[in-house]
Amino acid sequence: MNSLKYKGYTARIDFDPEDEIFVGRVVGIKDIIGFHAETAKELRQAFEEAVDHYLASCKELNVKPQKSFSGKFVIRLSPDIHERIALAAAATHKSLNSLIEDILRNYVKTA
Repeated sequence: MNSLKYKGYTARIDFDPEDEIFVGRVVGIKDIIGFHAETAKELRQAFEEAVDHYLASCKELNVKPQKSFSGKFVIRLSPDIHERIALAAAATHKSLNSLIEDILRNYVKTA
C-alpha cells in the first residue's frame, strides 16, 4: 500500500487514471480526511494541509481529534481457535498478544 505519514496520521494513496490525479484518505479514524493532487510533491502538501485543517477544526469546535492506530484492536474467534492459540502461546512462553503480534508482523513482511 502506498502511504504517507504526518503528525501521527497515515493516509492511503491511490491513483485515479480517469482523472489522472493522486487521491488520498486518512485511514484508521472514523472522520473523513481526504485530499488529492496531480504530483507527488503537491500530494504531500495537500495531505499535510488536510491534517492541519482537521486539527484546527477540531480545536475550533472543542472536539478531541481522533487518532489513528492506538495499537489496540478486538478480534473475535471461535472458542476452539482461541484455546488453541492460547495453548500455542503458552508452549512458547509468550503472551497471547506477543504470539499474535509476531504472527501478524511476519504476515505483513511477506504480503
